[in-house]
Amino acid sequence: MKAEIISIGTEILLGEITDTNASYLAGQLPPLGIDLYWVSQVDDNQGRLVEVLRRAWQRSEFILTSGGLGPTGDDLTREAIAEMLGETLEVDPSLEKALRERFGRTGGDMPLSNLKQANTIPSAEPVPNPLGTAPGWWVERDGRILVAMPGPPRELHEMWQQRVVPGLPESSGAVILLRTLKTFGLSEGAVGELVSPLLAINNPTLGIYAKPDGIHLRLAAKAESREQAEKILVEGEAGIKAALGEYIWGADDDTLEALTGSLLVEKGLTLAVMEDFSGGWLAAGITDIPESASFFKGGLIACSDETKVAFGVDVATISRYGAASPEVARAMAEAARDLLKADIGISSTATEETEGRPMGTTYIGVAASNGNRAVSRARRKQHIAAGAMFELRKSLLFSD
Repeated sequence: MKAEIISIGTEILLGEITDTNASYLAGQLPPLGIDLYWVSQVDDNQGRLVEVLRRAWQRSEFILTSGGLGPTGDDLTREAIAEMLGETLEVDPSLEKALRERFGRTGGDMPLSNLKQANTIPSAEPVPNPLGTAPGWWVERDGRILVAMPGPPRELHEMWQQRVVPGLPESSGAVILLRTLKTFGLSEGAVGELVSPLLAINNPTLGIYAKPDGIHLRLAAKAESREQAEKILVEGEAGIKAALGEYIWGADDDTLEALTGSLLVEKGLTLAVMEDFSGGWLAAGITDIPESASFFKGGLIACSDETKVAFGVDVATISRYGAASPEVARAMAEAARDLLKADIGISSTATEETEGRPMGTTYIGVAASNGNRAVSRARRKQHIAAGAMFELRKSLLFSD
């Protein structure tokens, strides 16, 4: 089944919102054995939307749209689908009744503009939306399926998972399975060179992507059965692990914070943080972990020399090496550990152009039972936080 996604909304084309719906749906299709070939974005203009829908109807068997199902004048998805199929919109009495009852439960009258959300055409079946007022459409005609879903991601996800997927015919084609391996500490180019023999393999295919938490490698395996696809994935994963070894820190939905937090909990250790340039980003990521209260003692933000000294960094170390140096990074980690009475301290501090080091270098310090050290990383806050967690994870893995 050849699939196509159409994201609808002028706000997408103006850059006011990010089109997360398309990426979500794209990730949902491969496990269903559905090949996605095209993704389009179009503004709230009925003529252009009809043009995009007609092109999709000619070349794709499964069309997914998001957006344009609201009650306002610029919500034109229903009108465009009706025009494309040459059918007439009419109010469905059962949909109108459900809408009025929904508004009644909230204690208000339904605005007249919402009545358009009860419109339908002969070829469309309404798709219930328990989280919003906009029902979706399921259209089957001429050997094609078109599903129109609302734009709010929460509503779209619920409709897709609970209503759309269960209604799809079982695929008789190939099964596609995906796996992502996540690395840190190497550039995108270096990773590409190390896995270059695998890039020439057609199944599984391999893609390499730079992300805030490192370089990701995505494997896609295609086979007639799930078992065969899984076997292909395992073989591809083994090749990547052989090439990249300890640079791989996780897979799929893993996060550095969650994995590192689990290690801290497992070992019964506590953590403290002192940050300069990252300005709280590292502590914020740690506290996103539900179990962080069991191991995280707290975070200190020390952007000035005076604050570093107040938190316990030796003024002589700052005077001799400069505030942004591996020596001070180690001292900051030690001070955070001691001040907050934690088992481990980590820190971040960045160079300034006047200090005789390349602009953009950040130093991460780790003070742990197996020694204190500092490493340099690129000067980006997300990357600094990821680098700190990567170094902490390494320290924990090799502490026994």
